[in-house]
Amino acid sequence: MLRWDPRGGEEGPRRKGPIRGGSEAVTPEIARAVEVVRAGGVVGLPTDTVYGIGVDPLQEEAVARLFELKGRPPARPIGILVASLETARELGEIDGYALELARAHWPGALTLVVHARVILPDWVGDRNARTVGIRVPAHPVALELLEAAGPMSVTSANLSGRPDTMDDTEARAVFGDRVHYVPGSCPGGRPSTVVDATGPRPVVLRRGPVDI
Repeated sequence: MLRWDPRGGEEGPRRKGPIRGGSEAVTPEIARAVEVVRAGGVVGLPTDTVYGIGVDPLQEEAVARLFELKGRPPARPIGILVASLETARELGEIDGYALELARAHWPGALTLVVHARVILPDWVGDRNARTVGIRVPAHPVALELLEAAGPMSVTSANLSGRPDTMDDTEARAVFGDRVHYVPGSCPGGRPSTVVDATGPRPVVLRRGPVDI
């Protein structure tokens, strides 16, 4: 169930509702992680590919903190993880072959770079091209967090250019207490396949677990 309301009206985008995932209350670990996200903090989370760190994409300072933590150049946009295809289509233009790819491979290790919808702030994704990478991960812990917190800007939990981390212990060795960690490991061990879906045909930007 989506708990993220991008329509914020005069008060701007906002988060809504109690911290719940689906029909059941979330675990204490997820509830605490949601509190950190809503407060503008950075949360570490396991995914189906590599361990990640993420923030609330609606908070510009939080997104900037993510770049700073990694030492990531601003020219390399950070993508968004969401809990469902429905949510992804609210944030990006996913139609035609992009929709076919999403239906075939989500949840899974495929990131689609698509045109961002106007509800996304310009600091999310590539602000010049107005595109954003979106993915639905196939990991129960990540999905529980995303269902409770809403979409998150997420990147791999490593310093830019350094090896990926595969669990919260490895990530903690990199970032220490600057991140709140959700325990868990990552079965995939490889970053997602990235496909540019903004043109007339798909273009593979990074090869990964999903063959296109």
